[in-house]
Amino acid sequence: MLQRPKQNEYDPYFLTYIDIVPDGDILHFLQLQQNQVNALFGKLSQEQGELRYKPGKWRLKEVLGHISDSERVMSYWMISIARGDKTKLLGYDQDVFINKGSFGKCSLKELLADFQAVRQATFSLLTTIAETAWLRAGNVVNKDVTARALLYIIAGHTEHHLNVIKIRSSIYYK
Repeated sequence: MLQRPKQNEYDPYFLTYIDIVPDGDILHFLQLQQNQVNALFGKLSQEQGELRYKPGKWRLKEVLGHISDSERVMSYWMISIARGDKTKLLGYDQDVFINKGSFGKCSLKELLADFQAVRQATFSLLTTIAETAWLRAGNVVNKDVTARALLYIIAGHTEHHLNVIKIRSSIYYK
């Protein structure tokens, strides 16, 4: 079982995400989280998917698209570091991804299927990472981080957005 990353494995910038991942089996947590995303977004109507909790904030469909896009990007960072690539990895502009993505044209069912495919790809990737590779460090957006920490960041990023939706749930579930 993968252990929680130590503080020297990531920059404090990433602490927000790592801190909200519970102790225990990270793979089990990722599976439970996948089920939670299914349950949450699977019961929304198309109309609810278009809602924003506040003007200028992302629609629920865009949040789901963002979660998938971010997991794709972070999985690339994770494989690069785990495989020993020393390239300094660049970040991405989440707002450009939202604005240039076609999430508004997709149905919630399509966006949910996309998330499931991304999460399954992440699970598949995990089987190809050697145990010793989890502690390899690399550089992401000028911040040192291990492959193991990135897995926790992926889980924490998704959890962060699920928590925001739960807090704002009265907006979406009228």
